Amino acid sequence: MKVLDLYQRATRVPGVGKGAFSLAFALKAPYFLTIAPTLVELRPNHAAVRVRKWWGVHNHIGTVHVIAVANGLEMAMGALAEASIPAHLRWLPKGMQLDYLALADSTLLATADTDPADWEQPGEVDVRVQATREDGTVVVRGVIRLHVTERKRAVSVTNEPSASAR
Repeated sequence: MKVLDLYQRATRVPGVGKGAFSLAFALKAPYFLTIAPTLVELRPNHAAVRVRKWWGVHNHIGTVHVIAVANGLEMAMGALAEASIPAHLRWLPKGMQLDYLALADSTLLATADTDPADWEQPGEVDVRVQATREDGTVVVRGVIRLHVTERKRAVSVTNEPSASAR
């Protein structure tokens, strides 16, 4: 079952659906658990992850460490990619460029966005990402570049002898 379908089913459960889905999604890449994430919105070409400000993600000045911010942005990008990519394609991260614009001194909303045309064929997809403080200030903005290729086709196995064996 696709990630978007699972998210839509989970969010129908009041109070616990988003949290349960977020935990399950984060377990696929356990490092995501370090930011105590909640996937708060998911649809094709958009995802949003809440990164809670708590002592486990603080840096030496008590703000959210930029690596924790990048982790939230990567989780949003991964959810968006899974919700957006056609079944015949696959994606791999290729690089990340982030600009640090302000102190991350509150819980953050990490968002990722693409355009539908980005997923029409193999190539590179630039996922636009940003993290925003509770007061609306953007603290990190950048791009995560994906390499998109065709999925390898499964080899069919039959009981028919090959032409050379006949």
